[in-house]
Amino acid sequence: MDLKTLTYIVVGLSFALYIGIAIWARAGTTKEFYIAGGGVHPIVNGMATGADWMSAASFISMAGLIAFLGYGGSVYLMGWTGGYVLLAVLLAPYLRKFGKFTVPEFIGDRYYSQTARIVAVICLILISFTYVAGQMRGVGIVFSRFMEVDITTGLLIGMALVFFYAVLGGMKGITYTQVAQYCVLIFAYTIPAVFISLQISGNVFPQLGLGGQMGEVYFLDKLNQTVTDLGFAAYTAGNKTMIDVFCITLALMAGTAGLPHVIVRFFTVPKVHDARLSAGWALVFIAILYTTAPAVGAMARYNLHATVNTAVASGGDMFAPDASIEGETRPDWMKRWEKTGLVMWEDKNGDGRIQYYNDQSKDAEVLARAEAAGWAGNELGSKGKDGKFEGKVDNDIMVLANPEIAGLPDWVIALIAAGGIAAALSTAAGLLLVISSAISHDLLKGVFARNISEKRELAAGRIAAAAAVLIAGYLGYNPPGFVAQVVAFAFGLACASLFPTIVMGIFSKTMNRAGAIVGMLTGLTFTLAYIVYFKRDVLLGMPKVPDSEWLFGISPEGIGVVGMILNFAVAYLVMKLTPKCPDHIQHLVEGIRYPRGAGTAQAH
Repeated sequence: MDLKTLTYIVVGLSFALYIGIAIWARAGTTKEFYIAGGGVHPIVNGMATGADWMSAASFISMAGLIAFLGYGGSVYLMGWTGGYVLLAVLLAPYLRKFGKFTVPEFIGDRYYSQTARIVAVICLILISFTYVAGQMRGVGIVFSRFMEVDITTGLLIGMALVFFYAVLGGMKGITYTQVAQYCVLIFAYTIPAVFISLQISGNVFPQLGLGGQMGEVYFLDKLNQTVTDLGFAAYTAGNKTMIDVFCITLALMAGTAGLPHVIVRFFTVPKVHDARLSAGWALVFIAILYTTAPAVGAMARYNLHATVNTAVASGGDMFAPDASIEGETRPDWMKRWEKTGLVMWEDKNGDGRIQYYNDQSKDAEVLARAEAAGWAGNELGSKGKDGKFEGKVDNDIMVLANPEIAGLPDWVIALIAAGGIAAALSTAAGLLLVISSAISHDLLKGVFARNISEKRELAAGRIAAAAAVLIAGYLGYNPPGFVAQVVAFAFGLACASLFPTIVMGIFSKTMNRAGAIVGMLTGLTFTLAYIVYFKRDVLLGMPKVPDSEWLFGISPEGIGVVGMILNFAVAYLVMKLTPKCPDHIQHLVEGIRYPRGAGTAQAH
């Protein structure tokens, strides 16, 4: 059986499983549609949260970032994992005790203001659509390669599937579908990692294989030697300033704790205690993938170099005439990925071979050796938006292509295709439901049509979800960057807008509505403007602003921390200049501050 047929069978079976679960868990009430009826077991919810969390960014792009950034990519591991600790300690139990369906509903009630609720909805929609753009790009990448269709067709298939189980099943359908998706994606991620770790270091555990030996040398020493010989930075060397590392990590942590589609998962359990347990189980399930990712990234990087340059594995001269592989005999995986444009080679010196090195290296010795060997520039990269060659392999292929690069069996390659789709769709569904509930429950039911019946509210939620699917598909077709980068922007927006407002709502009895509203708007506006300004070359097609102009040396991925500080500062200043928070709200805050022994949530 050929790879394409096997992939269709494996992916088709996973689709049938998701659709079957969606039909079985069809939501019949608004409570089932928004929070799965509020009776999900903590372990089940932890697994669903893990799938909701381990998006296309985690599955597809994170190891790709680590592969090319090396040690610098650790900010994503620290930030995305540490955020769950913040969430479990600072927010989840308190929000569960408050007992509302959505984050904007909490903000509207806590700050006794419909305006605050509307501002929270605006923040939520911006964050969620930014995030979902990355997921839909992931869907397009997986389909375009493994189903051998163009990205547009792949997006349409993914949109149809998400539409079916998100619109039909709501949170109830999504929860149980995500449990199945977690099982698919975690097996798809770890099984290839085990195979490759055995190949490289002989260790069955990738986490240990990363620090293992290749013959007489340690694997990381071998990788460092390989990349530095070709003019790249050492794999274990950091490539970011300390302030940027700090800000990106903190922005990802606070953004995690402020992401609406993650927070809403803790409304689905019966009790406050279960919310804490859910967060703990989610960390366990997430850690399985996150501790494997560094090994996957490093081994993928090594295998890529070893494929293109035969001297990498043999220890010979990488600049020897016959070390670079011939373009005509390049491996089949490279030919298949070239159809997507995410891998491309250009024979700059006309010798029929593929030279892969850093032609922008600051190491004069490397450039001199390359010139002496007749190399005329790096020849392995990807296709840019203008259709021309870009001298950089796309980050987003490394996990998906890794089994093919390593020559693993076809069933492993088919499995990782199903896993990549599961990761992207599980998070996309959660985000679309959050957008849907924000429109139908927070705006329609909460503000504009307060007497609407439950049946009409449920119908409105499904219509909103359908519209959100269409917008998400467009954003996936034309995303503002690679998957993990787009997702990092969403975290920055959440860090600067919703996270400070929720924290102040729980831990400050005196924070009033004026402070919360102005703080949210300040943090959101500043962070969004900064991202658009420094990414205008991608977003608006304008000339790129040099990185040297970053504020305090902080990248757009980390600027959410500054937005968060502005949010806190402006909210406090406005609070001091405006009427104080009412007494009954202060008593309400005291009530939700003590989650232990609280039992079930308040009635709706």
